[in-house]
Amino acid sequence: MKIAIINGSPKGKNSITLQTSIYLSKKYPEHEYKILNASQIIKLLEKDFTRAREILEWAEVIVFSYPVYTFIAPYGLHRFFELVKADGVDLSGKYATQISTSKHFFDVTAARYVEENISDLGMRYVTGLLADMDDLLNKKGREEAVSFFEYFVYSVNEGLDNSRPRRFTEGEYVPATVAVPETESCKELEGKDIVIITDETDPESSLSRMIERFKAKLGVMPRIVNISEYNLQGGCIGCFSCAVSGKCVYTDGFDEFLRTKIQTADAIVYAFTVRDHSMGSRFKMYDDRNFCNGHRTVTVGMPVGYLASGRYSEEENLSNIIEARASVGHNYLAGVATDETDPDREIDALISRLRYALINKYVPPKTFWGVGGMKIFRDLIYQMRGMMRADHKFYKKNGYYDFPQKKWWSSLPMYFVGFLLGNDKIRKKIRGKMNEGMLMPYTKLFKKEFGE
Repeated sequence: MKIAIINGSPKGKNSITLQTSIYLSKKYPEHEYKILNASQIIKLLEKDFTRAREILEWAEVIVFSYPVYTFIAPYGLHRFFELVKADGVDLSGKYATQISTSKHFFDVTAARYVEENISDLGMRYVTGLLADMDDLLNKKGREEAVSFFEYFVYSVNEGLDNSRPRRFTEGEYVPATVAVPETESCKELEGKDIVIITDETDPESSLSRMIERFKAKLGVMPRIVNISEYNLQGGCIGCFSCAVSGKCVYTDGFDEFLRTKIQTADAIVYAFTVRDHSMGSRFKMYDDRNFCNGHRTVTVGMPVGYLASGRYSEEENLSNIIEARASVGHNYLAGVATDETDPDREIDALISRLRYALINKYVPPKTFWGVGGMKIFRDLIYQMRGMMRADHKFYKKNGYYDFPQKKWWSSLPMYFVGFLLGNDKIRKKIRGKMNEGMLMPYTKLFKKEFGE
């Protein structure tokens, strides 16, 4: 087969993820391979897409290779998908799969994003390989990579694929009308700093009207940060220069701007247009550059909200990413207001919830996404604490290193209960008393709090 490997890592040939594809190409030399370091040369491809088009047209099958960056694929691969669609190169009917590496922090949402864009291009998708960063260095990891590749080749030869039925509405999107009322005031929000981050450049767009309504109804004047106007020199290149000092290798000053103009806010509202099953490549560049904070949840407790123009209700994966991001960061998600059906009501409801959270300092507990995600980060930072010193210091200070679990006061009684339940006669006698025993702490709590 003629196999094109689209490398979505900004590191190009030095990508750890790419080594899996190189290993497989050496393992199976009977196939032809061409590698396009798309992310690394994305600015060149923006000027001239010829090189990419030739490789895509030459290929019989395409492998998208990338590291997972903040819940999803890196900026460069986002931009590449945009360029492919804009160019119009016909890839329909060709087979495609993906290889990603990470520490399994939301690799599934990144994979779904890539799968959905493959579907947009009319390609036939075969389930990809979502590997750990170090898998190729151990026998089990190499065996899994070989098994994946052989399954992929088998699927192509047998005409099989794992493509899901298309569930996205085709055609032009027509947003609902947004009304912009007179400006209101809210004394309870006086002194609060609310920032709206957007990439919108059209003042007549539906998203711009959503922003205007939000500004009018909020009660205080928010600050607007338009990331399309900020001179971002590029996306995160994964160099880890910021791991010790927290200082980004770019000289555009974004790291300082982020810390002094955005993270100091009381609340953040993101305003975006749904593009290619994400918030668009410009927002992805912005998100990736947030890595100057490493894995530090520096906005804990800050409420966040979203204004989304487009068919957001169809974007289940994007919705999961937004909810998971809030849970991992331990932020209250005040909601996502869209312009699909009733934007006025949704924007007003978003404002109402945002006000409540700001006034009452409301922060709900983390969900599975937040708890599980932070445990992955906890283990990663502890293992790499010698290099990721800023992260390590932050995790120590905030008590994120909650292992090993030395909670003897709760563990020891369980040994005693386990001993009792191991005896058939005793188990039969206490079976009906188990729930009573489990409820005793709550009975004591109610008696202490309410005198019951």
